[in-house]
Amino acid sequence: MALPEVGGESEDGEEEVDYRFTLANERTFLAWIRTALGLLAGGVAVHTLVQPLRLAGLGGVIAVSCLVMALAVALGAFRHWRRVDVAMRVGRPLPGTILVPVLSVGVALVAALACLAVLLS
Repeated sequence: MALPEVGGESEDGEEEVDYRFTLANERTFLAWIRTALGLLAGGVAVHTLVQPLRLAGLGGVIAVSCLVMALAVALGAFRHWRRVDVAMRVGRPLPGTILVPVLSVGVALVAALACLAVLLS
């Protein structure tokens, strides 16, 4: 099934985008926000549960790493959502995102720190 044509321009010169593309962009944004909330919850949980243990310093590093990643993902998600929305409306190619490599490296770093904490305890 072919998608319907874009419905002309609005008063500010931007194209009216098919609502399905706008909703898909919003779903992607919400998925990134859920990821940020998961990282935030993980950071708080590590901070709360690891404090009584002997390696509280390493637990603090893991918790702060999760919290910083949560902030970066939340801000990056908004920036990416906005850039995609603008690109769709003015008819430019969709921009890429740096969120995927940042999140991959960040999670790998947290996983390595958590492995180190488990091995040292």
